[in-house]
Amino acid sequence: MTRQISRGTGLLATIGATAPFVGLFGTVWGIMNSFIGISESHTTNLAVVAPGIAEALLATAMGLVAAIPAVVIYNHLVRVIGGYRTLLDDASAQLLLMISRGQHGRAAMLSRAAE
Repeated sequence: MTRQISRGTGLLATIGATAPFVGLFGTVWGIMNSFIGISESHTTNLAVVAPGIAEALLATAMGLVAAIPAVVIYNHLVRVIGGYRTLLDDASAQLLLMISRGQHGRAAMLSRAAE
């Protein structure tokens, strides 16, 4: 059951881990475009630099918008699944204890009946 409810958490972990790097790549790409614009126009005019910087900031923001909720949701699910797993472990231990006590008592009764 825990495998079934854990399905999809790997995807959330992957998104949370890789989205900042995708945003960082977009940031580098935007800054490179700004430098290319500067070199082509031979000026550091704001109109030349601004589009690349805006692109870089947008890429960073999109990476964070994807990563932050994915990490928060992943951490919540891992915590809930861990609690559920503990609950199942405790319940199965109690069941095994009840079964073993029942088997032990039944075996003692059978050995006394045979005497």
